[in-house]
Amino acid sequence: MATITTPIFSIEDFLAGEREKDLLRFSTAGSVDDGKSTLIGRLLYDTQSVYEDQVRSIQGKGTTAPGQIDFALLTDGLRAEREQGITIDVAYRYFSTARRKFIIADTPGHEQYTRNMATGASTADAAVVLIDAGKGVLVQSRRHAYIASLLRVRHVLVAVNKMDLIGYDEETFRAIERDFTLVLNQIAEETGNPVEATFVPVSALVGDNVVHTAGRGLGAMPWYEGPSLLELLESLPPSEETRTAPFRFPVQRVLRPDHTFRGFAGQIASGTVHPGDSITVLPSGRSAKVARVVTYDGDLAEAPAPLSVTLVLDRELDISRGDLIVAADSQAVVAKTVQAALVWMDQRPLERNRRYLFKHTSQIVPAFITAVEHRTNIATLARESADTLEMNGIGVVTLNLLRPIPMDPYSENRSTGAFILVDAESNSTVAAGMITVAMSVAQPGGHLHLDTWGPVTAGEREARWGHRGAVLELNGPAELIDSIERSLFSIGVVSNRIETGDEAFLLHPALLAVVTKLQIQSGLLALVVTANESDTLIARAEDQEQTLDASSPEQVVSAVHRLLHDTAIFIPSEKVGL
Repeated sequence: MATITTPIFSIEDFLAGEREKDLLRFSTAGSVDDGKSTLIGRLLYDTQSVYEDQVRSIQGKGTTAPGQIDFALLTDGLRAEREQGITIDVAYRYFSTARRKFIIADTPGHEQYTRNMATGASTADAAVVLIDAGKGVLVQSRRHAYIASLLRVRHVLVAVNKMDLIGYDEETFRAIERDFTLVLNQIAEETGNPVEATFVPVSALVGDNVVHTAGRGLGAMPWYEGPSLLELLESLPPSEETRTAPFRFPVQRVLRPDHTFRGFAGQIASGTVHPGDSITVLPSGRSAKVARVVTYDGDLAEAPAPLSVTLVLDRELDISRGDLIVAADSQAVVAKTVQAALVWMDQRPLERNRRYLFKHTSQIVPAFITAVEHRTNIATLARESADTLEMNGIGVVTLNLLRPIPMDPYSENRSTGAFILVDAESNSTVAAGMITVAMSVAQPGGHLHLDTWGPVTAGEREARWGHRGAVLELNGPAELIDSIERSLFSIGVVSNRIETGDEAFLLHPALLAVVTKLQIQSGLLALVVTANESDTLIARAEDQEQTLDASSPEQVVSAVHRLLHDTAIFIPSEKVGL
């Protein structure tokens, strides 16, 4: 008689197999009530990643019909979330399949909680954007897709949900696919980050095409030939950019337990480090070699991102928290002035020249926003001139830091190219930023190379000052002209004021043209001023002239700034040539 042998379960073999699986982080996105939490709950339920007592605890509760489980309750754990039937905070959930491990960030869809969506997507390798099949592409769907693209989330899985409510109609799905493909192409062109999108029709409540396929000639959608959502998630390529990128190590703490040991602790932001590697410490520019890579379990011969380790160098260097240790052959940029894409998260609008705290890796630096380059209209994806950003507004700004710090453009390194802005008074996070341009400053002890000598060009002045040489004629009340000059000075404009009533110009009328020409050639903004007691102010730049009501100083100042933008005297960040 044959005997049946049961394989012996080995916990060591199981854990070893789990360690060998790669990890994919993904976030959900989309408008409110598109079914994000229900989709994640269904995904967890159908992959048997929830315990029976969790399922029993939500049976008979929620907003679904009698006898149906409200899968959203598996992720919406806050009392306010369950009472209102919405997602407020980011909920992180872990599950695994035979092929891969996953960490899900279930993010809210309400516009009020857009900042939470940005938080969840900031560490994601992919995004699942949900669209309600009955509503189509909404503004919040556009906003979330735009933020995901800004955050360099390359892989976007578009789940057209609630297909059961429209009778699984193929034409509706195809129409949404066409519309949102166009939107994603526009977003990719606007942000400069490519987007690889895949569309899948699903019903999260019923379970169609979430884990189990409901197409390929079978099920509720026989017209759909593609894989299920889970099959798509399992097939996405793993993210390797943090390990293959240049070595970056923000120092979090200096460890010196006794006189025999001095190490620098932190988490490897990108790249890999080995004993013997040549490194440079920024912003000081000092160099050394890695002597040891120390962990609690012993020294390592190799340490890839994102391990937390302690580095011991072969010689003593003055290094403190906030310094950045980088590969000697691939250094970061040390900059005081940056242009960055900003997602504004605070109810109080952005204020130029207000003191904010620039939180970057492991350091905090005071900073000022000197200019708003443009604001993006999410509904049309058009760039608009603006002086501020409201809550959930997205735009490009210029920031001046009080001291230079090492950084990378976000397009090259997500860890060292990202930052947050903190209000110095309330200590609340007001914005998330992605560095697009970092304007390098000279390194301490550095030398000018002979090939950098020569005349300073107009383009270099434009890049440094953010504007070209030009004439701005102002004819009106002296106090109002003073306010305009002060506003230009506060945002870093290099200008010179010329009074047309000066005796020298009255005696020699041709002298005014000579002086203004020389100032334009020097890259200055020449303010040619004629003061009077009029009730209006006339502003003229290039071939454009505006007559403004002097009784509204703030509106006059804003109008003059717009005039300088419209005449291209102010140089947008993408044209500075840096």
